[in-house]
Amino acid sequence: MKCNRIIIVFLLSIFIYYIPTTGCTIAVVSGKCTPDGRPLLWKHRDTDNLQNALMYFTDGKYPFIGLIDSDDSLYENVWVGCNKSGFAIMNSASYNLILKDTIKLKDREGILMKLALQQCKTLEDFERLLQQLPKPLGVEANFGVIDGLGGAAFYEVNNFTYRKLDVNDSTVAPFGYLVHTNFSFTGDPKSGAGHIRFATAEALFHEAYETQNITPRFILQKASRCLKHSLTEVDLAEVGTATTGDTRFTAFEDFIPRFSTSASVVIQGVRPGELTDFAALWTILGHPLTSIVTPVWLGGASEFPALLKVSSAGVAPLCDEAMILKERLFPIQHSYGERYINVAALINSAGTGILQQLKPLDDRIFEEAEKRLEGWRKDGKMGSDVNKFYRWMEETIQTEYSRLFNM
Repeated sequence: MKCNRIIIVFLLSIFIYYIPTTGCTIAVVSGKCTPDGRPLLWKHRDTDNLQNALMYFTDGKYPFIGLIDSDDSLYENVWVGCNKSGFAIMNSASYNLILKDTIKLKDREGILMKLALQQCKTLEDFERLLQQLPKPLGVEANFGVIDGLGGAAFYEVNNFTYRKLDVNDSTVAPFGYLVHTNFSFTGDPKSGAGHIRFATAEALFHEAYETQNITPRFILQKASRCLKHSLTEVDLAEVGTATTGDTRFTAFEDFIPRFSTSASVVIQGVRPGELTDFAALWTILGHPLTSIVTPVWLGGASEFPALLKVSSAGVAPLCDEAMILKERLFPIQHSYGERYINVAALINSAGTGILQQLKPLDDRIFEEAEKRLEGWRKDGKMGSDVNKFYRWMEETIQTEYSRLFNM
C-alpha cells in the first residue's frame, strides 16, 4: 500500500508544473451503475466567470435548460444543459489534445454545446454534428453526453477529430463511469492539468461504486464539497478548529472545490421510455461551499425559481448570495488570497461554519425533492405540483439565508 502511494505521488508530481486558471471536474455515469438505472452527468465548473445562472431556451428544435454566464447578454454559450428529448451535455477544458496547433480559433465549447442542445436527441446525432460542422471547430475539450435511450459517453475533441469513450462499454469503463478533469485520456499523457483533482474524484467515485451509492446526492454533497487532497492526504474536514474566531488560514490549492468554482450540476437523465419531463438538473449555483442544491426539471419549463435566473441587477440572486458568503472564506484581498481559506468560517468545532449551517437546509431540499419526484414518476405526470415545489423551495431558501446569514 505504501509503495502504491509513493508511485501515485510521483506520477502526479510530474503533471503539476502547469496549472490553468480555469478548469472543471466532471463525470459521466452509465445507468448500469446507478441505484435507479438512470444515467448521470456531473459538471463541477471552474471559471473566471463566477456569476452563473440557469436559463430556459426555446430557440431550437428541442427546448432545454442550460447553465450560462450571467453577463452573456446574447446567450451564445451554454456550459451544461439538458433538452426535452433527454439529451444532455457538459464539458471540461482539456490541455493535452492540441499541443502544436497554431490555429487561433478557440474557446467555442459553449457555442458547440448550445448547438447540440438545440438539435440533438441521441449520441449519434452529436457525432454527426461533430463530423458535419466546419473545421477547425475551435475546441479542445472533453464533452460528456447522455441521452434518453441510455447512451452515455465521453468525446475527447480537438479542432479536427474526436475520440469516443463509451461509458456503457465495460472494456472502456469497467465500473460504469468515467471521471475527467483537464486532460484527455487519448491526449499526450505528460501534459494537461487537474491530475490531483482527478485522483481525488476517482477515489470518491470508486468508494460510492462499491456501496452502490452513485447518486446526485452523493456527488453534490460528497464530491462537490470534498475537502480531501489526494496528493498531500490532507482532509480539511478533519483538521478542526477550536473556535469560530480562529484566524489561522490553510493552503487551498487543487481541491475539487476551488476559489474559481462557480457552480456544480448533476443532470439525472431518464430510463429508456420514461417521460423526459422527469430529467433533472440538480444544481448548486455559486460556490458549492456557500450555496445550496436547487433541483429543476424539464417538465417545469421556464417556471423555475427567480433565485436561479438573471435578475434586473444582472446576476442570479442565489449565486450572488453565495459569492458574498464566499468572501468570509477568502477574505484576503491580495492577489494570493484565493489560495488560502479560513477553515473556521467554513467548518468548526462549535458547528457554526457556513457549510455546517447550510447542511440541514440542503438535506431538507434533497428529501422533499426526492419524495415529490418519486410521486411524479408513479403518477406518470408532474402537473402543477412542480410549481408548488418551486415556490416552496424559493421561499425556504430565502427564509433560511436571511435567518442564518442576515442576507
